[in-house]
Amino acid sequence: MEAIGNAGSAIGILSKDGVVLVGEKKVTSKLLQTSTSSEKMYKIDDHVACVVAGVMSDANILINTAMVQAQRYTFSYQEPMPVEQLVQSVYYKDDITREEAVQIALKVLSKTLDNTSLTSKKLELVEVFLSNGKVKYQACSPDTLNKILVNAGLTQPAIKESQTNIFGSGFDIESIYTMSGILY
Repeated sequence: MEAIGNAGSAIGILSKDGVVLVGEKKVTSKLLQTSTSSEKMYKIDDHVACVVAGVMSDANILINTAMVQAQRYTFSYQEPMPVEQLVQSVYYKDDITREEAVQIALKVLSKTLDNTSLTSKKLELVEVFLSNGKVKYQACSPDTLNKILVNAGLTQPAIKESQTNIFGSGFDIESIYTMSGILY
């Protein structure tokens, strides 16, 4: 958790005559991997570069994959790989549904947030999609979001009001853990 919060930012700006990439060098702990040259910029191929936002150890996997994909394409076709095709080869998720995309997003958040407190109080979910050729926005209600989280196995069902009476008022209890497992 601390590593994610302390990771550096990156910005890319497209201009009329080129692209500007800026990466923040941020070393906050000796335990986090830093590259020997402390670079945040990487040359993927002769015509493609990238800047890293986040933890270097996570980025190394994606950078290496992109480099290998670009080299394979150049070797096979004797020309540079188109940038859009390179991006799709690294992370191609065009065939997933909105529901699957919501599941992926919530699972990623569950790894970066405290899993015991992953509720609609901490999250908002808005889906953007095309309907009849028009862009539509759909915001989930807190109840719907809690149901999605429970169905995804990312949180436990909230205790009903009648179950909290045994503890008195003023307690916000989501689960009760016992030696034999979750009571509720």
